[in-house]
Amino acid sequence: MSDIIRVTVWNEYLHELENNVVAQIYPHGIHNTIADFLGREKDIHVRTATLQEPDHGLAEEVLNETDVLIWWGHMAHGQVEDHVVERVYNRVLAGMGLIALHSAHHSKIFRKLMGTSCDLRWRDDGEKARVWVVEQGHPIAQGLGDYFEIPQEEMYGERFDIPAPDDLVFVSWFKGGEVFRSGCCYQRGRGRIFYFQPGHETFPVYYQPEVQLVIRNAVRWATPTFTEQRPVLMHSKEPLEPIN
Repeated sequence: MSDIIRVTVWNEYLHELENNVVAQIYPHGIHNTIADFLGREKDIHVRTATLQEPDHGLAEEVLNETDVLIWWGHMAHGQVEDHVVERVYNRVLAGMGLIALHSAHHSKIFRKLMGTSCDLRWRDDGEKARVWVVEQGHPIAQGLGDYFEIPQEEMYGERFDIPAPDDLVFVSWFKGGEVFRSGCCYQRGRGRIFYFQPGHETFPVYYQPEVQLVIRNAVRWATPTFTEQRPVLMHSKEPLEPIN
C-alpha cells in the first residue's frame, strides 16, 4: 500500500450556486473547502468531483485511483445515475473507503450499502449541537475530548433507520432535546464506511477544527490496509480433502 492516501471529495455543488447564503459561506464549494484542509496533510492527495461532470466525476479510472471517497449530497440524490452508484458500490465492496457526510444519509449509495430507508427526524432551526465521544479509544476520535460543540446545526434526531453500527463513535444532543447517532462505522465487503452527521450547508461547520479533525481521522481509518483492492469472490470450489 502506498504511503499516500488518495482521496476524492464528491459534492453535488448545487446549493453553492443557487443559494447566496451558502455561496458566502463556501464560495468555492463544500468540496473544495474539505479538499483544502485535507490537502494540507503530507500523506493525503485530494481530487474533487461534482454532480454535473460526466459520470458525476466518478469514472472508473477515478475510482480505481481512489482509496477513500467522501460524499456530500442533499438536494439532488435522485439525479445521481444508477450506473455510477453501482460502480461506487462495487468499489466499496472491493475495499475503497466511503465517508458519508450530513444529508448523504439519503444518498443512493449509502442507502444501498445500508439496505434500509435511512430516514430520520430533522429540524432546521440552527440550534446548538453537542457531539459526545462515546468510543474514546476509536481512531476516528483520536485527539478529541469528551465532547465538542457546534454553535449552529440542523437537528437530526432518532429514530435513525440504519442497521446497528459496527462501532458507534459519536452521539449528538441538540438544544431542542433530541439525540442522534451521529458517528457510525460499518464494513461492507472489504470496504470501511463512516457516516458523520454534522455539515448543514447554511452553517460554517466544515471550518470548525474538531470537525476537520474527525474527517482527517476518518480518512485514515477508512483507508484500505491491504495491497490490492479487489472484490471478495464467491464461487464453487473443489474440496481440499477427498469426500466419500
